Amino acid sequence: MILPNIDPIIFQLGPLAIRWYGLTWLLAVVFIYLISKIRMKNIASWNEEKLQELIFYGLLGAIVGGRAGYMIFYNLYELIQNPLSIFFIWEGGLSFHGGLLGVLLFIYIFSKSKWQMSFFESTDFIAPAVPIGLRSVRIGNFLNSELLGRPTDLPWGVIFPSDPLGLTRHPSQLYQAFSEGIILLTFLLWFSKKERPLKSISSFFLIGYGILRFITEFFREPDVHIGFDFLEFLTRGQILCIPMVLIGIMILFTSHKKV
Repeated sequence: MILPNIDPIIFQLGPLAIRWYGLTWLLAVVFIYLISKIRMKNIASWNEEKLQELIFYGLLGAIVGGRAGYMIFYNLYELIQNPLSIFFIWEGGLSFHGGLLGVLLFIYIFSKSKWQMSFFESTDFIAPAVPIGLRSVRIGNFLNSELLGRPTDLPWGVIFPSDPLGLTRHPSQLYQAFSEGIILLTFLLWFSKKERPLKSISSFFLIGYGILRFITEFFREPDVHIGFDFLEFLTRGQILCIPMVLIGIMILFTSHKKV
């Protein structure tokens, strides 16, 4: 299947351009808000004001942390050569793992100071809604013809207009949209329907995302300027998922440990 060359700009009014990728980010925020709002009805410690603040600061943390993480994890040489490049967001480049750290940092800062609750009460609340946002952004990656998959001869392979080699590739963005955005979402919403030990929902998010991302990375082309990190086998994204899973397992263990 040949993917049409989709114009990244939906429409433009003077200097204002509405892009597909920006729209998928907006939809990600809206979907996370709506799912959290539904869950909030059964959790007395949350209200509309806290939810709106959580969404706002979470988005801010995702963007700031995502950009910083991309430059540190994937483009450190350029950052050292030109520290101001961390602000060149128009050039693209956001890291999920950096974004996650940014979100967690903002949640840690505001959980006790503004919301009068523990860090894990906040992360347990928001975690089940996050996958739907990841799904939206991955679809944006697909429409943007970026983060290309590895070559394949499978019948659902895609030829991306941005690929200079014109190869038929795995639609790895859609694989990740399905795994991170449907499988993980379904499991976390089911798991969180009953009262669970504190930290357990957060831990399953880390474990689930880390494992699913590790698997789907086998279908995604490594970054051209990095390549493989380990024995021509593991990518940078997979390496970053390993501590994520291990930390999730440690948190899960402490959530069930009787004090």
